[in-house]
Amino acid sequence: MNPAVRQAQSLLLGYPDPVLLQRLPLLRRVADPHLDRFLDHLERTPLPALAADYVATFDHRRRCCLFLTYYTHGDTRNRGMALLRLKQTYAAAGLHLTEEELPDHLAVLLEYAAADPGTGLALLEEHRAGLELLRVALHDAGSPWAAVLDSVSATLSPLPGDQRVAVARLAAQGPPAEQVGLTPYLGASR
Repeated sequence: MNPAVRQAQSLLLGYPDPVLLQRLPLLRRVADPHLDRFLDHLERTPLPALAADYVATFDHRRRCCLFLTYYTHGDTRNRGMALLRLKQTYAAAGLHLTEEELPDHLAVLLEYAAADPGTGLALLEEHRAGLELLRVALHDAGSPWAAVLDSVSATLSPLPGDQRVAVARLAAQGPPAEQVGLTPYLGASR
């Protein structure tokens, strides 16, 4: 996998700003056909509309969440451990995040994968079910960002049978909910 394409995927999944638009010529040079589709959209859409669409897509739709551990752990305590593990992996490779960045944001993971392709690919594959659910949700919503997820997905191994089951389960049930410490309250409603 070309690290420049991973970096382009990362940039395109960040919040759209004037700096991103200034980078369009550079992004065009490394883009694959999926990214070219999205870059066409960026070129013809005013920045305020891009920003509003980004917020509507990624901040207001649970199925379009860019935080990958959400798909596997929901808002449970286990998610905190998964976030810590990612942060430690990045730190061991010399990537230190700011306090505003969560390590499971897809743009952050793709940036890491550009710098460390082997481990980065393994982490992307580990979150394959969530990535696929996100890709499908973006297509279902008619989002232009679906093309960026198509680009990411095209670089990963095909979904094996168990991953297809995991995607179907995530789509049907959603992410896990916290159960620890709720036992006294579960019987109270009876």
